[in-house]
Amino acid sequence: MALLFSLVDEERMTTSSEFRAIALSLLGTTEAPHFDRAAFKVKRIYATLGADGLSANLKLTPDEQELKAMLAPEAFRPVDNAWGRQGWTTVTLATINEAELRAALEMAHAHAAGKAR
Repeated sequence: MALLFSLVDEERMTTSSEFRAIALSLLGTTEAPHFDRAAFKVKRIYATLGADGLSANLKLTPDEQELKAMLAPEAFRPVDNAWGRQGWTTVTLATINEAELRAALEMAHAHAAGKAR
């Protein structure tokens, strides 16, 4: 039982290196410093990675944010300020697997790659 629990935990955990690799694999993405974070941008910033590598912020629509936070509150939560009300969502990397992270990053990337403001 302990072995099974350990495997499940490893399956859910995503690292900052995996986050960076997935983000940079998305068409046109570049990385640059953004205050104390690393920002990932296509036409505009769609994700940032915390300096501690434990969390990231993604730009989703408010509806997408609400759904993700409702379905997986341990992994997704609105950023606690006005940015959060615009859809910026904090992802706790240790609580999400690579497939879930890729899907969320692809969603944020698709919004940013659309028409520039």
